[in-house]
Amino acid sequence: MKPSGEEPVLLAELKPGRPQRYDWKSSCETWSVAFSPDGAWFAWSQGHCVVKLIPWPLEETELSCKTSERKSRGSKAEARSRGVAKEKTLECGQIVWGLAFSAWPAAEAGETDPACAVGLPCLILATGLNDGQIKVWEVQTGHLLFSLLGHQDVVRDLSFAPNGSLILVSASRDKTLRVWDLSRDGRQVQVLSGHVQWVYCCSISPDCSMLCSAAGEKSALLWSMRSYTLIRRLEGHQSSVVSCDFSPDSALLVTASYDACVIMWDPYTGEQLRTLRHVPLHSAVDYSSEVHTSSLRSVCFSPEGLYLATVADDRLLRIWALELRSPVAFAPMTNGLCCMYFPHGGFIATGTRDGHVQFWSAPRVLSSLKHLCRKALRTFLTTYQVLALPIPRKLKEFLTYRTF
Repeated sequence: MKPSGEEPVLLAELKPGRPQRYDWKSSCETWSVAFSPDGAWFAWSQGHCVVKLIPWPLEETELSCKTSERKSRGSKAEARSRGVAKEKTLECGQIVWGLAFSAWPAAEAGETDPACAVGLPCLILATGLNDGQIKVWEVQTGHLLFSLLGHQDVVRDLSFAPNGSLILVSASRDKTLRVWDLSRDGRQVQVLSGHVQWVYCCSISPDCSMLCSAAGEKSALLWSMRSYTLIRRLEGHQSSVVSCDFSPDSALLVTASYDACVIMWDPYTGEQLRTLRHVPLHSAVDYSSEVHTSSLRSVCFSPEGLYLATVADDRLLRIWALELRSPVAFAPMTNGLCCMYFPHGGFIATGTRDGHVQFWSAPRVLSSLKHLCRKALRTFLTTYQVLALPIPRKLKEFLTYRTF
């Protein structure tokens, strides 16, 4: 893989399309953005207790125009252009902090299913709210399916198991994580306690074996998704860890912190493989503020696992190539809070403090055959299993991402 030197281009910026009231119950921030696993929908916590559901891709007029206000549309022309998929607004009644999509399997004949018609799979969206509730919606109809009660404070983040089991993990300011099973009417399966500060982020590994959680602490916690027990603490940051993400093959884990560093870990061994330090660019930063300008807000892997995107308080979106210690591309963005790659690559969505969402071009890369083989093997082999293989040491180092 050859890193691309192309800078991200702002393709579109969407803003709330209606005046909003400002009171003690409202908030304008876009705390979360999410693409559905199939890439057909985009969800945006627009601020002011509203989630906007937008069919993807955006219309050509929006992608070609840098900025547009997002208003609810129900015109016949739009319905024709998008088929049955229409933009929706979910009125959640509380500030929305976390978002997560999941496919809902099709119901079989004779079954009663709260979400889907018989024989038709559908898509659901979970929303984490300010009062500790989790509301789960059916995307196509906008119907509320579940209200999950248990958390005592803000539900900051949500993560569905990628295997379609309808297991949902929630992270809250009440310092706990909770595991829910939507296939059993939203039953609470487990409460995970171990953090002493607000939990900011949770991420389930793509192979569904591990869960990482990040709180206002210098360590991240790694949990077993099979036994719901703590595997280990990942210690190495000098300030609060606020974001985490697994690589697509589950072989790597990245954590981002207010200490301006991203640490890349081997989740199976707990080893630190690399530290990516965010050095401010003088031209992009106003140093009159005493705030730590490089404090990180969000980190995410690209879908092929060769790049990382980060959002920091120094007004920059950075893109990193996996094998390099410095960013391969920058883009100026103000008040960034979150970022997420489009599931098929080529785009990054970012959310901001003023309720906007931005779509950026991202490097497209043709993975090398070596990387594709490594990714395929690491999808079902742990680090320890790789090290036990009767193969040359150099090959083991490559397969365990130790050739940086």
